[in-house]
Amino acid sequence: MADDDADDEYDEDTDDVDDDDEGSEPEVTIEIAGLSLFTHVGVTAAEREVGQRLLLDIRMDVGECDATLTDRIEDTVDYAQVCDMANLVAQQRSYKTLERLCAAIADRLLEQYEAHAVWVKAAKPEPPLALPVTEVSVEVWRETQG
Repeated sequence: MADDDADDEYDEDTDDVDDDDEGSEPEVTIEIAGLSLFTHVGVTAAEREVGQRLLLDIRMDVGECDATLTDRIEDTVDYAQVCDMANLVAQQRSYKTLERLCAAIADRLLEQYEAHAVWVKAAKPEPPLALPVTEVSVEVWRETQG
């Protein structure tokens, strides 16, 4: 069998949807780990002025997702857009606390997407502390009402 024939056979197999499958669609969670952003967050004015690198982890519970059947990006949450939106929220203003930044990102994602819940973790890998630490972080979890 030629390679082209093998590719065509594979494509045909992946395009077939078995309508006789028992059970419901799988629940989908979109997860982004280690999104690196430079932003202006910190308790002191000097910390906000200088800015620093943050690492974001984002998890979105989107429930049943048509992309599990259709294999189309239009039928799911585009994680590139999620990254862009988180970056935009982080750049729109300065924040004193990671708690507020995480809440603002979670709220925006819940407004924009049909997610059941959003979890956002922001970590400062180089916090301005007198004692050495690997990182400090804050997590915020938001769920839709109803």
